[in-house]
Amino acid sequence: MLELVDLSKKYKNTYAVKNMNMFIEKGEIVGMLGPNGAGKSTTISMLSSLVEPTNGDVLLLNKSILKNPSPLRKIVGIVPQEIALYSELTAEENLQFFGRIYRLKGKKLQQKIDEVLEQIGLSDRRKDIVSKFSGGMKRRLNIGVAMLHNPEILIMDEPTVGIDPQSRNYILETVKRLNKEKQMTVLYTSHYMEEVEYLCDRIYIMDQGSLIASGSKDEIKSILSSEKTIVMKVNRMDPTFIQLLKDNPVINQVITSEKEITIIVPKEVNLFSKLIKMAEEQNLEISSVDVKVPTLEDVFLHLTGRALRD
Repeated sequence: MLELVDLSKKYKNTYAVKNMNMFIEKGEIVGMLGPNGAGKSTTISMLSSLVEPTNGDVLLLNKSILKNPSPLRKIVGIVPQEIALYSELTAEENLQFFGRIYRLKGKKLQQKIDEVLEQIGLSDRRKDIVSKFSGGMKRRLNIGVAMLHNPEILIMDEPTVGIDPQSRNYILETVKRLNKEKQMTVLYTSHYMEEVEYLCDRIYIMDQGSLIASGSKDEIKSILSSEKTIVMKVNRMDPTFIQLLKDNPVINQVITSEKEITIIVPKEVNLFSKLIKMAEEQNLEISSVDVKVPTLEDVFLHLTGRALRD
């Protein structure tokens, strides 16, 4: 349905996105995963015809939209990373304003406003001023604006940033419901692994402007089919111990977070006794050692040498 072909965007001497190839089939939820600055928002801006690429093309049903973006703009809804609402208007007034931009009016507009407010769970707050809304409610209204014209494709750019867990769960369930009930095609970008893993049929992983992996969740995890992840909980972080791990030739990756050390090693390697001995030599107490099945976070660590949120 929608395809990016060798898409690039260069600012001065730096590529924000380089040679991006991607496709989205009708009715699927596709995830775009990557840390802040990976190029996700720039890719979305080009895909939705808001920014002209330096090179490459965007195809809708095999036709380029670069010179004629109208067919795409009629069927796409955008939920931007930043809140895009008028804070001194009510929820209903915001929807009326944006609905008119979509050329809706009269009974049809009012009907869509009622429907959208019900879908995003804000029917009882329709007359309230947006400036008094919580961050989660503003995010939900932002989604409502993007849904007013019954888009076939919904593009969501990190829609859960900075909101409470309850609102986050509501948004995730709303995306699932829209996809199931309306067969809406969704492109969902995030730097939260668990969101993408929960929602998406297929995943594209970006880092530093480039695509580094793509496929279904199982296909991406199979990158580590010959490796295993070991998680150690320690009483303190010891720089010497960490360096010893990094210097060990059989350990592929090492990452630390607070009192937890994660290492990736070949599946056949048994390091348990050696890890205990190394820790004892540094007077370091290991409270637990767990072997995990590969996660998307592990794959990202393997591909980039750093955690997703670094």
